[in-house]
Amino acid sequence: MNNKRIRPRRSLAGIFKQQDAIGGLVVFAVGVFAFWQSANLPMGTLGGMGAGMLPRSLAVLFGLLGLLLFLSAVLKAGPTIERLSIRGPVLVLGAVVLFGLAVRPLGLAVAGPVAIMIGAFASEDVRWVEALVFGLLITTFCAALFKFALGLPIPLAPWLLGY
Repeated sequence: MNNKRIRPRRSLAGIFKQQDAIGGLVVFAVGVFAFWQSANLPMGTLGGMGAGMLPRSLAVLFGLLGLLLFLSAVLKAGPTIERLSIRGPVLVLGAVVLFGLAVRPLGLAVAGPVAIMIGAFASEDVRWVEALVFGLLITTFCAALFKFALGLPIPLAPWLLGY
């Protein structure tokens, strides 16, 4: 009697329906794109690193991590891709665009929390008090870091404090 475990074979279509397989391929593609975009930058040596050393190294690392994620999907069945929802990506992208448009006229004090609250709409199970507290805390941190510690010319509240 043969006691070997027989694993059912999964189809190629079944592998490509997994979240990890698609995610791994996307991460790999981003790594390839980053490597391609940094191709014209000088690499230099380890003793005198050039402008292309870090982007290319990170691109290779990113691509390898994408391949590992894809390989894990091939070797082990995982969760499949559910119905695509456009709500999350649209609201997060909208929050980023709104922040970019609002930071100059309204300042970081208004644009930061508003962008975070709009981004919170991307989730169906958001806790609004926590989102508001997080928005205020992260905006305070960004103001302290970018405006005061680094001295960048980011308006805090031009409508109140002037530019």
